[in-house]
Formats: sequence, structure tokens, C-alpha cells
Amino acid sequence: MEQTNKRYRIILSGGGTGGHIYPAVAVAEALVRRLGERVELLFVGAEGKMEMEKVPALGYRIVGLPIAGLQRRLEWRNLLVPFKVLRSIGRARQTIRAFGADVVVGFGGYASAPVLWAAQRMGVPTLIQEQNSYAGLTNKILARRARRICTAYEGMERFFPADRIRLTGNPLRGRFSQEGADRAEALAHYGLAADRPVVLVVGGSLGTRSLNEMMKEWILSLGGAEPPVQVIWQTGRYYEREMRAFLGEHPAPGIWQGAFIERMDLAYAAADLVVSRSGAGTVSELCLVAKPVLFVPSPNVAEDHQTKNAEALVSKGAAAMVTDAACRREAMPRALELLADPRALGSMRERIARLATPRAAEEIVDEILRVVEA
Repeated sequence: MEQTNKRYRIILSGGGTGGHIYPAVAVAEALVRRLGERVELLFVGAEGKMEMEKVPALGYRIVGLPIAGLQRRLEWRNLLVPFKVLRSIGRARQTIRAFGADVVVGFGGYASAPVLWAAQRMGVPTLIQEQNSYAGLTNKILARRARRICTAYEGMERFFPADRIRLTGNPLRGRFSQEGADRAEALAHYGLAADRPVVLVVGGSLGTRSLNEMMKEWILSLGGAEPPVQVIWQTGRYYEREMRAFLGEHPAPGIWQGAFIERMDLAYAAADLVVSRSGAGTVSELCLVAKPVLFVPSPNVAEDHQTKNAEALVSKGAAAMVTDAACRREAMPRALELLADPRALGSMRERIARLATPRAAEEIVDEILRVVEA
């Protein structure tokens, strides 16, 4: 597949959210591990979005395009989108030509659309990685001319040409596995006891109002009594001050609360059950660590991706789900029901482990190189 001295120039594109950026970075890291100095990488993102800071901080070059997505509400800014698309396609062409790309790899989101569209019309091969169980609009359109589509879920033939699909899973950064970190170390890290179950409540680095309100409702329902479980509660930075003040007014022993969890490996190791949103990266992590999970899908994402991601696991008995609308009152009681049923937890743990794809990044690298060498 690889020629000994061949050098590769590869563009990786996607952004707007960590769900698009970090899979691209995971593949970049796998490419560097595989090819070393024989690969030159260039990221392409959207001006003003988080990738323009995150990617350079990790040591990679990035070019920003003046692309913008349509606002869901009727706003005057939507009138500028066609002009930004045309400018972005022109800049993408210049970037591809100047860089001399052998292949362009897209990870979804509107940031990847101009560069993949331009590459396909310049005769540069393209590969798409779709993280969700329901394909995004950008990827559905661009897949028509893509050489390969790497997916994380079965049954994606309803969106993409079957002969070009490869089931690889979602690439992840970090080392997540069923063995995981040491549980005793994890409990000590969060100041938790070994003789009581632990629930991990996590809604992403920015946080989620629904899960935070769920925790407030549950703590108030205790009426000052000691909680029946311990909790690692990630509030997100948007809600950190408010939730810290609430916990100060309503102290509950055995609850660790923080804006962000730096060591997710320790949080997973400590947890007996996870209550979480169901973004593609989170779902893939939970499969790798084989943790029973109660999903609360976010309703505020395009094409309701998170609900469809969660349903894909629920249909296999690998997870449970509560809707966002019902989460405030129903999620913690449902979590306690699951914790009281060891057989149900064991079954979920076994079934979610079957869905893990620990070599996703390496398998995507295989497909990239096959596309280049074709």
C-alpha cells in the first residue's frame, strides 16, 4: 500500500465543534505515527471558529475559510452565506493548489464543504468520515463524488453508496479502554468512597442546562438527607458559577462538582453508571470503556443526530435513554433504578463493549492511503 520513500500531502477539514475537530486530530496523530516525516498535514477550518485556536495549539497548520452556516432563525446574516460560500470555494482552490494535496479528508460540518467540493472538481481524491448514525447534510451531498466514506454505524447505505462505505468507527484521541485507569486511584482523585456507587453526569465542556437542572431537582428532592449515590458532576463552564453557588446553599456529601473534567479516564474508572448527552465522540468513548449509560440526547443539534445516536445503542440493549424534556424529573430516578439492577447493568456493559472500535483512527489511515494509491 505504501511506497517506502513516498511523501504524502494531506488536507484534513472539519470544524465548528469539538465533535468535528477532534476526530480529525486523532486521524492526524495516527498519520504521523504511521508515516513520520513522510507526511505533511494541513487543516482547513472556518474563520473565527474554535478550530482556529485548538488546532495550532496542538502543533498543526491551519487555514481558515470565510464560510458560515445558515442560522436556524430568519436572520439577515443568512443573506451573506452564498457570497461567503463562493469566496470560500475560491480560497479552497488556491489552498489545495498551493499545498499540492494528494487527498482531502472531510470530517463533517459546513467548514469542510468548500474544500471537499473544490477538491472533487479539481480531480483530487476525497474521503469522508461520518461520525453519526444519521448522516449530516454536508456529507450526504459530498459523498456523491467521494472515493471512500468511513462510518461509525451500520446501515449507512441509506445515505451513501454502499460500495464506498467502510465501517471503521469514530477515531478518538487519548487512551480509553475497558481496562481503564485504576478505580482506587480514580475514587481518591475525586474524594469518593469505595463502598457506594458512583454516577458520572457529564454534558460537555460548555455544559448543558438540562442536566444541571436535573441535578438541582434531585438534590432538592433529598431534603438535606445523604444522597444514596455519589456523583461526579461536570457542570460546564457556562454554568459553573451558578451551580457552585447552588451546591454551597444545598450541600450534599459525596458530590464532586466542577466546570470541566481533565482526566476523563479517571471519571470513567470511578463511575458505575454515566448520565450523558449522546454526541458521536461521547458514544464512541463509552463503547471503548464499556460503561452502562443513560443518554439524554440534546434536541438542539442538526437533524436530531444525538437522539438517533442514542437510539442506535438502545435498540441493541446497550444503553438506556430519557428525553431532554423529561430529564429534569425522570433521569436520576431512572439512573437509581438501573444501579439497583446488577443484571441490567451487566447486560448493558457487555453489549456496549461489543460496539467498541479501538482501531478506528488506524483503519481510517488505511483507507486514506488506499485512496491515494488507487
